[in-house]
Amino acid sequence: MTDRELVWANEGDAGLEHVRLRAGSDGVVADGLRVQTGDTGPVRVQFRVRCDGRWRVRETVVDLLDGTEPLRLEADGDGRWAFAGKPLPSLEGCLDVDILTTPFTNTLPIRRLELAVGDSADIDLAYVDVPGLEVSRERQRYTRLDQVTYRFEAGEFAADLLVDGDGLVVEYPGLFVRLWPA
Repeated sequence: MTDRELVWANEGDAGLEHVRLRAGSDGVVADGLRVQTGDTGPVRVQFRVRCDGRWRVRETVVDLLDGTEPLRLEADGDGRWAFAGKPLPSLEGCLDVDILTTPFTNTLPIRRLELAVGDSADIDLAYVDVPGLEVSRERQRYTRLDQVTYRFEAGEFAADLLVDGDGLVVEYPGLFVRLWPA
């Protein structure tokens, strides 16, 4: 993967996201900014996700840009997480993060798992709610349906995600569509 810039729009309501993705031999860093409407009004979210070369999350920062303290999570790549230097045993074994407002974080397990067509994997991950910035453990399932389609399941929710050759979401039906590159 080379460095990329991506833009997604929300389907059905107002929202736009810009992500700069930098890839190197030591890993990947995604810097994103999302502006969207929410139940209580507009929300601005800036995030940074740093992964090692095997797409395991090493650091996640989520900032609401409203003067509150950003959420900063650290991970060792082997399933141990910390917040403000204190261990988070509830996330033990999680290798990925899912930030509610962005389609980008679906790329993390897609890249890390490297599923063959027809294969599935159940994963537990660190789920970050926005705008609350609460962190919890969530179970998700990814199934590779064909070369460019993954079924994503979380609880009762399911969606078939269309991705590009780098595993980046092109279309997340009902929620997001990629504008750049189209």
